[in-house]
Amino acid sequence: MILQALKDYYDRKSSDAESKMAPPGFEWKEIPFVIMLKSDGTPISINSTYEGDGKKRRAKRFLVPQAVKKTSGIASNLFWDNPEYVLGVDLKGKPERVVEQHETFVKKIEALEVVSDEGVSAVKSFLRMEKKVFLLQGFGDTWQQLISEGGNVTFQLAGDPWLVSERPNVKSAISDVKPSSDQEVYATCLVTGQKEDFERLHPPIKGVYGAQSSGANIVSFNLDAFKSFGKSQGANSPVGKNTVFAYTTALNHLLSKDSKQRMQVGDASTVFWAEKESDLEHKLPDLFGEPPKDDPDRGAKAVESLYRSIENGSYMIDNNDRNRFYVLGLSPNAARIAIRFWIVDTVSGMAEKISRHFEDIRIVHGPKEKDVLSLFRLLVSTAVLGKSENIPPNLAGETMRAILQGLPYPYTLLQASIRRIRAEHDVTYPRAAMIKACINRSTRFKNPHIKEELHMSLDENNTNIGYRLGRLFATLEKIQQEANPGINATIRDRFYGAASGTPSTVFGNLMRLKNHHLAKLENVGRKIFFEKLLGQIIDGIDAAISFPTHLSLEDQGKFAIGYYHQVQKFFTKNVQNEENLSK
Repeated sequence: MILQALKDYYDRKSSDAESKMAPPGFEWKEIPFVIMLKSDGTPISINSTYEGDGKKRRAKRFLVPQAVKKTSGIASNLFWDNPEYVLGVDLKGKPERVVEQHETFVKKIEALEVVSDEGVSAVKSFLRMEKKVFLLQGFGDTWQQLISEGGNVTFQLAGDPWLVSERPNVKSAISDVKPSSDQEVYATCLVTGQKEDFERLHPPIKGVYGAQSSGANIVSFNLDAFKSFGKSQGANSPVGKNTVFAYTTALNHLLSKDSKQRMQVGDASTVFWAEKESDLEHKLPDLFGEPPKDDPDRGAKAVESLYRSIENGSYMIDNNDRNRFYVLGLSPNAARIAIRFWIVDTVSGMAEKISRHFEDIRIVHGPKEKDVLSLFRLLVSTAVLGKSENIPPNLAGETMRAILQGLPYPYTLLQASIRRIRAEHDVTYPRAAMIKACINRSTRFKNPHIKEELHMSLDENNTNIGYRLGRLFATLEKIQQEANPGINATIRDRFYGAASGTPSTVFGNLMRLKNHHLAKLENVGRKIFFEKLLGQIIDGIDAAISFPTHLSLEDQGKFAIGYYHQVQKFFTKNVQNEENLSK
């Protein structure tokens, strides 16, 4: 199903010239150095294609003949490769091997059956020159850069707007070349169902975060334990060569650095596409990704656009209710790629589920906070030290699956959020949003008639023991802060963990301490306000329960939300009072 969907995507995009989907026999590759040749093969310059600085420094991408699969042996690419193959320059102290590599490169070009072409003739003439390296050394700094960095090199005929490998006659000749093999063995392709010559080794997939830079495979058989009925490598799961090229090209296209249809979710490199053209294909990174610094409101704009599209029904027209939408999560596993998740839905169904996620995480927050939280911010708020590398590997994938399939969020997400709050004594906006979403969605699945148990803002009618105790704890902290202006540490820093986990061990002492703090308040009006508020909160607590010996994990989550809601309420009142005084 995955390979078939990728092949269909390739077939759709390959007919679109603007998609830059490589045609059969080619691929897009970063080529740092281009040697400009006269028609007689004389080099006139070495052009560096690097752009940008620092981490943004990248070489320009060109359409070149598809790379061969390299192992420890010698195998050359056509018209491009590293300096050892292209120029016969020894960079690793293996002169004998370099001679063989360069000979292989030259023979591959000589073997290409191409109609008389000026560009190919120039390359052949250059390669026959005995002093070609001496001539290139005359280009000074660019030559030194080429030798020191060892990037890929190719050729261009002076006056041409394209590489030699992109000249029409050359492209035609390359497209007509059939991959060589010792013997053609036909089998039923698992994707198309037709009898085809299958691919023995599938090209590598590049761009998966954490995988080998040379690429890794989704389909591979390199140990005897993986073989069946005496078959070797690709014969164990025969896929036609045309199909293999299509699915690997499509996936590499989706995973490329410039792709707008990929994002990183924890350790999972995630790509997405639709069966037919859909704007949702390009909106997902803005919906879930961290917005760029030069456009901090991009995420909010994308969510607003999503809401409008659902409300006006645009995702239900043009057969979007039947247009399939695919999401594929990939993670590294040595020389292979593991499928972290594979989700299939319709465009309209996916849009509704994503919209529901943003409704679930919506919660009151401070004026400086963004209205929309990216998935990255939600996940990193549960990680130790707030570092992305500390996000548990499975957590990101399971959370993404819950969002896109409309399932309850993983229980481990609620655990991680509460664990970080107890460790850091800080109920942050992202953690509160995530806890609210986890509890509400879990409640909705158990009791479909209940829309939400926890509201966006303070709910004075909520009598849950955890929620009430959270509100009570926030109120006791506020009294302490007003009684001791400028205090460095509050009861939250010392007692939050015990108050939210084993209330009976600390609330008795905190209530007695409260009397001392109230007595210190000079403002009689504030003292009366707090006494009334405490009475309202405590009245909502069942007398039979009082302060329980322990709270379940879900009630600890409600404690955090009650605390957060009450703190936000205090903050809102302070802001309103300041605004009234300034008028």
